[in-house]
Amino acid sequence: MLTAEDYQSGQVLLIDKPLNWTSFQVVNKLRWEIRQAFNIKKIKVGHAGTLDPLATGLLVICTGKMTKQIDSFQGQTKEYTGTIVLGSTTPSYDLESEINETFPTDHITEDLIHKATKQFVGEIDQFPPVFSALKKDGKRLYEYARAGEAVEVKSRKITIEAFEITKIENDNVDFRVVCSKGTYIRSLANDFGKALQSGGYLSALRRTKIGDFNVSNATSIETFIKELQ
Repeated sequence: MLTAEDYQSGQVLLIDKPLNWTSFQVVNKLRWEIRQAFNIKKIKVGHAGTLDPLATGLLVICTGKMTKQIDSFQGQTKEYTGTIVLGSTTPSYDLESEINETFPTDHITEDLIHKATKQFVGEIDQFPPVFSALKKDGKRLYEYARAGEAVEVKSRKITIEAFEITKIENDNVDFRVVCSKGTYIRSLANDFGKALQSGGYLSALRRTKIGDFNVSNATSIETFIKELQ
């Protein structure tokens, strides 16, 4: 059983983030629960890499003095699994917004899908989604997007080490991606649709690894709270 001193001196907690929670909400919840459990006024808690509310999976949470390691954890290679839906697009590149355009998919074969992954492996230029938490002129991009304001987004160099198709069922394409820090899987889904002369958006996403940390070793928020008591 960990003590207040353990959390203050620094812990790395692996949490399996549930759907519809922001990473910030998870951090706030855990901080509050730790403070309540040990009756402490203040403790540092932070996460090493944001997950979108519509994504699930591995969040690396650092407490106390281990928050100084957050940058090094954030820089590590990440692995994701998920599903891309072909034939349509959304402004947010995922299910946060409604479908805005549809495209034909009759020409898309399984062979074409597998071949299209090759152009995304290695160092590539990627445009982040306009619905993202990146800042421009002191405002987050999603604030401009939700207000209907056009904003120029610059591309960034990212590295995709592996892009593997694990299942194809009608227009649903399941995948596994190993990538560098700063990669937006939503942008990859959108770009993948374009590469197939169609459209694509992300319908499911799960982070499975950050460096040597694996979601198979992560606990749910509920389990973590129970173990505190």
